[in-house]
Amino acid sequence: MAITDRVRSESAWIASSSKYVRVIESEIARHALELQDASSHPKTVKRRTSGLPAQREDEAAFWLTLDAINFGSGWFPTLRKRSEPTGYKTIAAGIRRRFDQSGRWTPAELTALTNAELGQSLDQDPEHELIDLFAQSLHDLGANVQRLFGGSFAGVIDAADASAVRLVETLAGWRCFADASLYQGREVPFLKRAQIAAADLHRAGVAEFQDLNQLTMFADNLVPHVLRLDGVLWFDPELVARIDRGELIEHDSPEEVEIRACAVHAVELLVAAASESIPTGPTAAQIDEILWNRGQAPEYKAVPRHRSRSTAY
Repeated sequence: MAITDRVRSESAWIASSSKYVRVIESEIARHALELQDASSHPKTVKRRTSGLPAQREDEAAFWLTLDAINFGSGWFPTLRKRSEPTGYKTIAAGIRRRFDQSGRWTPAELTALTNAELGQSLDQDPEHELIDLFAQSLHDLGANVQRLFGGSFAGVIDAADASAVRLVETLAGWRCFADASLYQGREVPFLKRAQIAAADLHRAGVAEFQDLNQLTMFADNLVPHVLRLDGVLWFDPELVARIDRGELIEHDSPEEVEIRACAVHAVELLVAAASESIPTGPTAAQIDEILWNRGQAPEYKAVPRHRSRSTAY
C-alpha cells in the first residue's frame, strides 16, 4: 500500500469512531459543489524556474529547505513579525531573503548551521525554542541530501521518477520530515510536510509529478479550523472551549489526532463527491489550497484555531 493510501485509510478508521471530532457527512455534497467551482480559480501563484539546471537546483533547495521547517504553528504567536502577517509567511520570507541575498545553503552548510546564523536569517531570537528545532531539522536535511544524493537537491526530486508519492515515501524516512502519531496504540501517518513539499515543487515548476491526485490534504491546524467553521466538522464543545481559551492542545493527544484525521477524511469525502459530476477534479491538494486561502480571511482569523507545539505542522 502506498504511504498516502495509508494516510487515507488510517484517517478513515479514526473518523469512523472518533469521540472529540466528527465529520458531518450531510454537509459534504453541498460543500463539494462549492469547492468544485472554486477549484477552477487558483489563488496561489508560485515562482517558476527557467529550466536552467542551476536555477532548478536553487529552487529545489529552496522548497526542500522551507518545507523541512514548515512547522511551528503552536509557536507562531510568539514570533517576531515585521512585514508579514503570519508565522508561515514570516519564515518563508526569511528563507527567500537568504536565498536571494546570499544564495542557498549547501548540504554541508546546513549540517553546520548554527542557531545564531539561522536566527539572523529569519530575523528571530536565536534562543527561541523554535529556532533550535528548525536548526535540528535543517541539519538532518543537509545530511540526507549529502549522503543519499551526492549533495544535489534536484537529485532528490529526480530520484522520484515523476511520482509525488515516491518523493513522499523518500522524505517520510527522514527525521526532518517525519510525521506520524499514535492513536489507540496504532501508528497513524499524516506526512503533512512531505506531501506539501511535493505539491510546492510541482507548482514551482521544479518537478512534473504525474500522480498529484494521490496526495491527501496537508493535515495542519488551519484547514480543520475552516472545515469546522464551514460546518463540515463538529468539535466537542469542551474542546472548542479549550481552543477559545487559547489552551495548547497536546500533540499526539486523542483530540489533536482526531482533528487532523477527521479533516483528512472530510477532504477525501469532498473529493469523492465532487468527482461524481466532474471526474477530473478537484484533487485533495487543490481543496486544501482553497481552504487554506479561505482561512486567511478576517472572519476565519477572528475565531481561535487549535494550537499544538510539534514539528508536524
